[in-house]
Amino acid sequence: MKTIVIGGGAAGCFAAIHAAYYGEQVLLIEKNKMIGKKLRITGKGRCNLTNDCDLDTLMKNIPCGGRFLYSAFAACSPQDVMAYFENLGVRLKVERGNRVFPVSDQAAEIVQALHDELRRTGVELTTGTVTELLIEDGVCKGVRCGEKTYRGDRVILAAGGATYPGTGSEGDSYRLAQQAGHTISPLRPSLVPLETLERYCAEMMGISLKNVTLRLKLDGKTIFEEQGEMLFTHFGVSGPLVLSASAHMDKEGTYTLHIDMKPALDMEMLDKRLQREIAAQPNKQLPSLMRKLVPAGMVSPMLGRCAFPPYLRGNSLTREQRRRICEVLKDFSFTVRGTRPIAEGIITRGGVLCKEVSPKTMESKLVPGLYFAGEVLDADAYTGGFNLQIAFSTAYLAAGACR
Repeated sequence: MKTIVIGGGAAGCFAAIHAAYYGEQVLLIEKNKMIGKKLRITGKGRCNLTNDCDLDTLMKNIPCGGRFLYSAFAACSPQDVMAYFENLGVRLKVERGNRVFPVSDQAAEIVQALHDELRRTGVELTTGTVTELLIEDGVCKGVRCGEKTYRGDRVILAAGGATYPGTGSEGDSYRLAQQAGHTISPLRPSLVPLETLERYCAEMMGISLKNVTLRLKLDGKTIFEEQGEMLFTHFGVSGPLVLSASAHMDKEGTYTLHIDMKPALDMEMLDKRLQREIAAQPNKQLPSLMRKLVPAGMVSPMLGRCAFPPYLRGNSLTREQRRRICEVLKDFSFTVRGTRPIAEGIITRGGVLCKEVSPKTMESKLVPGLYFAGEVLDADAYTGGFNLQIAFSTAYLAAGACR
């Protein structure tokens, strides 16, 4: 049996290798000159390979498509993925939040391990852009790459989403799936930086915050809360906390961001801290006192939010004024205008409707011989290695579907 795999990313390589394990003749078509171009930059170049968690935790971290993916995760769990790469010689480590990385902190090591296994198993690699699926009598029988035609017994479509187009993820998967008659749900970015209405963010551009708590609210109700790192930019905010928060923005309404600069202190403890700073330098003006509590670049915007004149001295602050400072430190808020463009998202939300795909084989219910793996499906997860796990698990099923 000959299998054609479209896309040399995480899902495509994993599918091609496992199909070869089953003795199939495999052709892998990748539009870039090298495989794993997007995989090389995941996790800031470290590659958060998966998450060392149980099935329940895994499912809780998948807001879209979780039920559909149950069979895939049962067949190929995070622990299976970890064992697989360790057997390929990649040493792994587990960090905060059960996030799994190579000990080397080099995503390139993961790509190299996949490349070496592709060669060892005899997978044929070719460079090209698939322009059309060959569908004969309602069955997928191969692909066309411009003037070239490649025929096979089945095709696994794993060409990624529409984010990071510079890596080759330009939406080819959706175009080909539509050609086969599949419905594509609306595409939008997830795990993406956010734009804000307020000018304060641009004034604080470049400031990075650590150990703060970020809350995302929808119409006043908290829908996300986590402690970690974030960054102010010229358009709004970015960083790990913001990317995680963006994955929860799947409904219409007014979204606001709320930063707790001192999550370890309650209002009373924070007021005592402020009083200590005042007692140490009673004649210092507010900007000097605030620099003891927040980065220098945040002082002016925060005092602006307090609506205090900057010439006030610490020993002249009233109890109510101190309380207002503490309120702003505990809840520095912004209004979300929207997300950055889809090209800047880490993953694409939306894709081939899961109800049109068999959850046990990843085969199209509309066109026999056509299979799907990875980001092309309307299934995505939060940060933490869960999205790569989706890629590996769906690829594993697609590779072994004909067994």
